[in-house]
Amino acid sequence: MSGNDRVRDVARGRLEPADYAANFADLHPPLTAHQAEVEADRCYFCHDAPCTVACPTTIDIALFIRQIATRNPAGSGATIFKQNIMGGMCARVCPTEQLCEEACVRNSAEGKPVKIGLLQRHATDHLIEAGRQVFSRAAPTGKHIAIVGAGPAGLACAHRLAVLGHEATVFEARPKPGGLNEYGIAAYKTVDGFAQAEIEYITAIGGITIDYGKRLGDDVTLEQLAQDYDAVFLGLGMGAVNGLGLDHEDIEGVGDAVDYIADLRQTSDLSSLDVGRNVVVIGGGMTAIDIADQSKRLGAEHVTLVYRRGADRMAASDFEQELAKIDGVTIICDARPHRLIGEAGQIAAVEFEYTETDGDGRLRGTGEKFTLDADVLFKAIGQKFASNGALGLTLDGGRIAVDEARRTSMAGVWAGGDCIAGGQDLTVTAVEDGKRAAQSIDHTLRGA
Repeated sequence: MSGNDRVRDVARGRLEPADYAANFADLHPPLTAHQAEVEADRCYFCHDAPCTVACPTTIDIALFIRQIATRNPAGSGATIFKQNIMGGMCARVCPTEQLCEEACVRNSAEGKPVKIGLLQRHATDHLIEAGRQVFSRAAPTGKHIAIVGAGPAGLACAHRLAVLGHEATVFEARPKPGGLNEYGIAAYKTVDGFAQAEIEYITAIGGITIDYGKRLGDDVTLEQLAQDYDAVFLGLGMGAVNGLGLDHEDIEGVGDAVDYIADLRQTSDLSSLDVGRNVVVIGGGMTAIDIADQSKRLGAEHVTLVYRRGADRMAASDFEQELAKIDGVTIICDARPHRLIGEAGQIAAVEFEYTETDGDGRLRGTGEKFTLDADVLFKAIGQKFASNGALGLTLDGGRIAVDEARRTSMAGVWAGGDCIAGGQDLTVTAVEDGKRAAQSIDHTLRGA
């Protein structure tokens, strides 16, 4: 490759300690009790509750807000957890501006919806901090279910099965549970180890065992699990990352955004992370926005996110896009990477080509190009399902095909979360998948 003779600038500790603390502080600080009650009073308590209709887990939002307004945060938290056991995390990371808050009547009436997400956090944190359980286990059924993946779908499934009296063993490849919630979410969205605190609350009900360092296909097989357990649930997530399809993607400085975010989430010292002065991100989803914004907050001087289509097609919400822009991220739309430019085996720049859409909606290049200097290039163009040993299952669009009850094509095997066809890469939808699968497993095991 021909380079531009530019020295790649990557360093650690670009900021003062106080800057790291400020940049990665809680994005949405919790409401005080008084603030929560005042905000709850803004709710119209609609009888048809369009906010509830918009919630993938159908939380009775009007009810839990009314309970806050009447100074009953414990009851409010219980209302939420009965529908969504990960209501605490969803309150922090759900795109509420595209779901419940977008549907809020206050939003259409005055352009300012009720702060449903913050109210949900207020209620759920009340119960988690007190360690007060909402559920109790039913009488033991003697049934034992294997769950692969301790992410949102797997944990939600395990919890509901435990409530119903079954035993659940969760096989997790990584050293910590949580999946996306632990390894894949921007650090300023979930601070103070909340992901693990929530999991401790979930598993405290009993009947749930997590077996770490067990990867499907390497350490356990689907066939063996199906033979040894009464049912199997697969919450595998999306294990592989899409490539750019360009030459020399393996040069130094080109990396996967998901891997860097995982490293960031697990470090206790943000100043120990390598940060480029000029960072380029390719993609338009939440992962792309998260890595771009966090790179800026870590001290990168120039961060540019490039997306191949228009801003209206970006999967990242308008709020997230605006947040990144406020933090200094430049977003360029309608452009795609054309060529990686390197020097001595290291990334130096990326050449892009502007794009347009033809009459059939297909993307094509215009021939006009531009170049961005890059000390670091992050790929964030989506993940793909890696079978991880889930062989023999019918796939749909490269993911596991399931029915409405989340049953796969193999008898006794269910699946949910990002790994299934139609998976939306959202904690809230993964929780709903796990809950639905658990109910179906229970009915099947009881012969209902």
